[in-house]
Amino acid sequence: MSEGEERVSSSDTLDKPLFRDITGEDYDPEITELESLCINCEEQGITRLFLTRIPFFREVIVASFSCDHCGYRNAELQPGGRIQDRGVSFKLNIQTVEDLNRQVVQTAHATVKIPSIEFEIPPSKSALTTIEGVIDRAVEGLEQDQVLRRIQYPDVAAQIDAFIEKLKGLKAVQQPFHFVIDDPSGNSFVENPLAPNRDLQLVVAHYARTKQQDEALGLSEEEEESTSEAGGATVGQDDGEGLNTQNEILQFRTNCPECGAPCDTNMKVVNIPYFKEVVIMATNCDMCGHRDNEVKSSGGIEPKGRRMELAVLTAEDLARDVLKSETASVLIPELEFEMEMGTLGGKFTTVEGLLEDVKAQLKATNPFFHGDSSQPQVNNKLSAFCDKLDDIIKGERKDCHFVLDDPAGNSFIQSLHAPEPDPQIVETYYERTFDQNEDLGLNDMKTENYEET
Repeated sequence: MSEGEERVSSSDTLDKPLFRDITGEDYDPEITELESLCINCEEQGITRLFLTRIPFFREVIVASFSCDHCGYRNAELQPGGRIQDRGVSFKLNIQTVEDLNRQVVQTAHATVKIPSIEFEIPPSKSALTTIEGVIDRAVEGLEQDQVLRRIQYPDVAAQIDAFIEKLKGLKAVQQPFHFVIDDPSGNSFVENPLAPNRDLQLVVAHYARTKQQDEALGLSEEEEESTSEAGGATVGQDDGEGLNTQNEILQFRTNCPECGAPCDTNMKVVNIPYFKEVVIMATNCDMCGHRDNEVKSSGGIEPKGRRMELAVLTAEDLARDVLKSETASVLIPELEFEMEMGTLGGKFTTVEGLLEDVKAQLKATNPFFHGDSSQPQVNNKLSAFCDKLDDIIKGERKDCHFVLDDPAGNSFIQSLHAPEPDPQIVETYYERTFDQNEDLGLNDMKTENYEET
């Protein structure tokens, strides 16, 4: 066994959690090193691994390789968690040179596009970089064989030179342009420097993957069927006429999203009074202690969107039950705060519990707010916002409103006067826009004469 392998298998490393916060009290900037074969000269080089968290995103593994024999260097980033349930698309309107400094997490499944110059980077290796870094890497890749092209194919080389000048010209931002990342794995990310507030320049959309995208990610139907057969419902099965889910808890085997170990997920259908049935799923991993819960509506998408606005006046209002579906956004107008659709997933909790979840995510360590790329004004703004959230949670601020806006109509805030109208809740039903129907996958859904080809 080599020296590098001994360092990896040391008991000190195994006793610590895999992913740790950069500024946590127990933080130890430990970088795992192991010997690896250099693909350039086939000598032994060193691979360094650093595991960290991005709370507005998730766990990531930063890896770098260096070879002292030939000088070859390589660096890449891999998501530390699982493939997400939905794909994600980021569309950023770049208006100033400062926008080029935004941090970007680009996975190996992501496609990068700059529509204004009809430029597209197909899925390649993962990277943690900036928008300017993405452009520089594209220029470097195009310039790599230009010397040979100028000799063999001068016309092609001239066209590539002209396109390289277009790419370089983007860095001056003489006019706005769009930067798009589309990742079916859901693990790419573009920094929002205004967090926790909404960034009007950045549009984030979550979408259902196609069959071809699932196959490209290795998520075949055969694997899903075999998983279902091997770890199907073990609790609450009836006599063959269906599952009596109202009174029973179903249990099936899954893998922990943190450590990947097999664990149990419990599922139960719950009828919320004066609303509808929902499915509550809870996962508990005995290996790493990870706990997670998620809520999904069992009634499908409603004909209209639903917006509920609660005036928070007393501590009793903070204890109201809240069902936030994965399609709902959360707004606090007085704090100019908006949490976009898909953030935090689906939850069945209280107003206070949801605010605590928002604060926990914002206060978690973010490499974009610390280290060399730290911006003091952003850190101060983030801390000030968390203090305002604490005032609401402690009941010291009673002039705010809590808003759930769900285009699917599957979110809910408990009424204390049901079945009579609650004077503190303003409920609005609205027609969805084309973009909202697009995000929900309704524009391409055929509901009439669907059997016709």
